[in-house]
Amino acid sequence: MKPTLLASALVASALSFSTIAGAATISGLSNTGVGAGGTADTHYKLTAVTSDTTLASNVPVITLDSVWPINPWMANSSVSKWITPTSSQGQSFDAASNGSYTYSLDFNLAGYQPATAAFTGRVAADNSVTVLLNNQVIATGSGFSDWSSFSANSGFVSGANRLDFVVSNWAQNGGNPTGLRVEFDSTSVAAAVPEPETYALMLGGLGLIGVIARRRRQPV
Repeated sequence: MKPTLLASALVASALSFSTIAGAATISGLSNTGVGAGGTADTHYKLTAVTSDTTLASNVPVITLDSVWPINPWMANSSVSKWITPTSSQGQSFDAASNGSYTYSLDFNLAGYQPATAAFTGRVAADNSVTVLLNNQVIATGSGFSDWSSFSANSGFVSGANRLDFVVSNWAQNGGNPTGLRVEFDSTSVAAAVPEPETYALMLGGLGLIGVIARRRRQPV
């Protein structure tokens, strides 16, 4: 390879290394209800422990804006919408005992530095919610007419991570829907720093360019 071409390649590599070390958003952390009302919210996986209902799917459904229980639930917005266990968003659950509904988000930090990851957000639920990062509680909240905050700047691991929103629906015989609403305010993580061997290879290449340049300047 000619010295000029080699130099260009090494400069490009150096630029790519600086990009690798920069900050990025955490892919996989999505607001609830990103999509059309009445369709599945495939960002979230749902598992339930309930005494009186068998879920047809482990994928929750995005609510319609004008269908009960929207109002008294907070109104849907262009940023997020409520999600519910079934397509019948006003369905009554858990007549005799409390039900538990776990909405999960899986995200992967492979290629990033877990110690630098962080996020902030807010959550609402009918009736109460516990937020867990990799099975560790990071926040609790209750109520469907106002938000509760959650955040994390530790507890992340390399590779696969999971964020769970465990909703408790209090027992009530009739008129007892349940749902979840989540909005992320910010997410960030630093990409992995190149290994020392990579830097050594780049420096070795720069030294080779210097040797070639000196030899080209010597008289024949």
